[in-house]
Amino acid sequence: MATEIDRLIQYLAKLPGLGPRSARRAALHLIQRRESLMAPLARAMADAAQHIRACSVCGNLDSTDPCGVCTDPRRDPAVICVVEEVADLWALDRTGSFRGRYHVLGGTLSALDGVGPEDLGIPRLVTRAREPQVTEVILATNATVDGQTTAHYIADLLADAGVAVTGLAHGVPVGGELDYLDDGTLNAALRARRGIGSA
Repeated sequence: MATEIDRLIQYLAKLPGLGPRSARRAALHLIQRRESLMAPLARAMADAAQHIRACSVCGNLDSTDPCGVCTDPRRDPAVICVVEEVADLWALDRTGSFRGRYHVLGGTLSALDGVGPEDLGIPRLVTRAREPQVTEVILATNATVDGQTTAHYIADLLADAGVAVTGLAHGVPVGGELDYLDDGTLNAALRARRGIGSA
């Protein structure tokens, strides 16, 4: 039967970037700082588990629904930036370059994995893009085969929506993922976005 320490290490090892050795170090660090770190972390995790939910409008994670991004009056409702995951939204937003709204797909289209448009909320995106105030949809999917396939599929759906459909350009390497790029690269990519779809 696993002890409390073993269980803590097993759960920490499930986190991205933490293997068994790193999980053991992290567990020891937490236990040695029980009052100043471990207890507050446990409370923060319990609060997050209870209160954090997906925004019904854009898919962002927040304690309110709609989320703070969707309800922020300083953001431009005319531009929607489409990203694959919440981590990509956070990566773009921390640059401060984009002041519009977002739409989180929750992945990419993949016939092999059985992921279709309805699984990603693409119909909801199309509905949002057709709202009168929307003038541009930025397809900021990752520069991977699945990411680009998804972007082209969405661009085709929006061809007659009366909105400009653009995509990230310079600075995003092929095969790159937004969450791993630096702020300068993301800034350049947003500034140099281009049209996507048939000419």
